[in-house]
Amino acid sequence: MARPRIVIAGAGSIGCFVGGLLAHAGQDVSLLGRPAILDPLRANGLRLTDFAGLNVQASPRQLSDDPAILAQADLILVTVKSGATAEMGRLIAQHGPMTAPVISLQNGIENAATLTAALPGYDVRAGMVPFNVVPQDPGQYRRTTSGEIVIEAGPGDWASVLSSHALPIVQSDQIRAVQWGKLLLNLTNAVNALSGLPLLEMLRQRAWRQLMADQMTEALRVLDAARIPVRSTAPVAMSWVPLILRLPTPLYRRIAAKMLTIDPQARTSMAYDLMAGRATELDQLQGAILTLARQNDLPAPTVASLYRAIRSLEGQGPISPAFTPARIRAM
Repeated sequence: MARPRIVIAGAGSIGCFVGGLLAHAGQDVSLLGRPAILDPLRANGLRLTDFAGLNVQASPRQLSDDPAILAQADLILVTVKSGATAEMGRLIAQHGPMTAPVISLQNGIENAATLTAALPGYDVRAGMVPFNVVPQDPGQYRRTTSGEIVIEAGPGDWASVLSSHALPIVQSDQIRAVQWGKLLLNLTNAVNALSGLPLLEMLRQRAWRQLMADQMTEALRVLDAARIPVRSTAPVAMSWVPLILRLPTPLYRRIAAKMLTIDPQARTSMAYDLMAGRATELDQLQGAILTLARQNDLPAPTVASLYRAIRSLEGQGPISPAFTPARIRAM
């Protein structure tokens, strides 16, 4: 299909960045979002940058807070936070054409299933966004880590239609395993949020890496017991990641050089959610592992401690003082 009409359903940081790069590459893109997000774009335009030197001005065709915009879509990319998925599914069912595939570009495992339940008869697919995006000045968004977007294979070669040099997109018939691999890495979101540190600075401190490694070891054990396959989204197999994280810092920095190609000021999305007093995606991350741990009668004490620590802080605003690894383990 030449120039399909694409609607970004729930434009926040990821939605604005992905939609903006699609528009910059010549796609017909409209953003559906809240006035708090869209008004700065109307006033200042949409500028996209990243740590590798990207710096472009993007011009989506339409910015709207009216879900009726979904009616024009040939493709819908869902980018809301997990807690808003069911409501977005209801809006798509009300306004979106059944001929438009719906692709979830969200954290967590169950968002595509939630959309499918709300959208019987629609072509709903899961997806995985590997990189982090943070808001900067009004109308500006910065990608702070790297990687290819992965979407579930299905009718139409959407990966080829959407992919560009600045936004590589591939498709996979193992999307569930890809999502679990991303979830394992996203468990770091809680660690970073509690540390109060930029991600790169946190990774340079062995005590924080050991906490990350213990959490991932527990999660891998739980997934193995549940017979859930995992496809790594890191440069190495997921089973190697805890071993690498536990290395002394000088050796870690040499071996994990590719893992450290991130913006020096990057923080995870959960860190920004806590700072803003917003609800986090904790239940879709640590919560998913703890549910499986209970179902398989396995302990996951580090995961549980991180869950309790984040839950105790949600809605309170910036953390002061920041947690330490020892304080988290004692939760």
